[in-house]
Amino acid sequence: MVKPRRIGVLTSGGDCAGLNAVLRAVVHRAVEGFGWQVVGIHNGTAGLLARPVEAETLELNVFDGNLLRRGGTILGTTNKGDPFDYPMPDGSRVDRSNEVIEGYRALDLDALIGIGGDGSQAILQRLAQQGGIDLITIPKTIDNDLGHTEVSVGYDTAVKVATDAMDQLQPTAASHSRVMVLEVMGRDAGHIAIAAGIAGGADVILIPEIGYSLEGIAAKIESLKARGRNFALVIVAEAVKTETGEAVRQRQGDGSFTYGGIGHYLAERIAAVTGSETRITVLGHLQRGGPPTDRDRLMGSVFGVYAVDLIAAGRFDRMVAWNNRQVVDIPIADAIAGYQAVDVDGPLVHTARGLGVYLGEGIGE
Repeated sequence: MVKPRRIGVLTSGGDCAGLNAVLRAVVHRAVEGFGWQVVGIHNGTAGLLARPVEAETLELNVFDGNLLRRGGTILGTTNKGDPFDYPMPDGSRVDRSNEVIEGYRALDLDALIGIGGDGSQAILQRLAQQGGIDLITIPKTIDNDLGHTEVSVGYDTAVKVATDAMDQLQPTAASHSRVMVLEVMGRDAGHIAIAAGIAGGADVILIPEIGYSLEGIAAKIESLKARGRNFALVIVAEAVKTETGEAVRQRQGDGSFTYGGIGHYLAERIAAVTGSETRITVLGHLQRGGPPTDRDRLMGSVFGVYAVDLIAAGRFDRMVAWNNRQVVDIPIADAIAGYQAVDVDGPLVHTARGLGVYLGEGIGE
C-alpha cells in the first residue's frame, strides 16, 4: 500500500475573517479528494519552534457548520518573531530558522500550505528554500495589497465592517450636525478606505497614495454647508500622514510602533479650521473579526481546494491567486514582489472624484 500523503497547514501574520473557510477547504479536499492526512500547525512558525511541536491532525468532524462562519483562525497565528532574526529574552537576536525546519521535519510532512500576507510568505519561502520544503501559499490580508491577485482573504469582510460603520455614523452625524471621522486599517495602502468610503457615502476619503490639505478638506465641508447639509463623513486610512508628511504612530509595550492616531489628528484640525463639532471613531481590529462575508468564505474555499490540487500536481513554490474571474497560481516571488497600492488612475479613484468626494489634490509619496 502507498502511504497517504501528510500535508501541513498554518496561518501566519495578522488574523482576519475567512481563514477557517480556507482550513475547511484544505481538509475536505485533501481528505475526501485524495485520502491524505492534514496536520494543522498552531501559531504559525512559532508552533514549529515549540518543543514538542504544537500541531494537531485536522479531521473532517472538526469542520462542522459553525467553523465556516467564525472569524479568526482555529489554529492561532502570530505576526512576531521572524525566525531568521528572532528576539531573545536577553535582548539579542538569533537565527532560529533551522529549528523551524527541524520542527517541520518532526511532523513527517510531505508539503506545507502557508496562509499569509507578503511578510509571512517571504519568510515561508525562505524557509522552504533553505529546508527543501514543498510550499504552496494562499494570500491573506485585509489590506489587499498583495500583487498579482485581485482578492485576498479577509479584505471583503474588512470593507463590510467599515461600510457598516459609515452606515451607523451617518444618522448620528445628521442628528447632531457633526463631522464624523472614521479611521480604518490600511498599513500602506488605502484599499479599505476608498472602497468603504464610496460604498458608505463618505464626503472625504483620505488614502496614503494621494496627498491632501486641510484647506481642501475644509472647502469640501463648507460646500456641503452651503447647500444645506448639516453633517459630513470623513474616512481615513491609518497610514495617511499629516499634511506636512509626518507619520502618526503609537508606541507599543514591546517598544515597536504601529499606525494609529491620524483620525484624532484630523478631527482636531477640522474642528479648528471649520468650527464644526467633530467626533472620531477608530475601527481598529474590529475589521479583522466577526463572521466572514460570503465573498471571503467563497474565496477562502476556492483557494483552499486549489492549493491542495497544486500539491497533487506536484507544482510548488506557487501562490494561489484570483484574476479575471479565475483561480490561478503564480510564483511566490512574483506575488511578494508585486506590491499593489491603490491605482491613482484607476476606476475607484475616478468614481470617487466623479461623485464629488474630496480625495486630495496630488499624488502622495
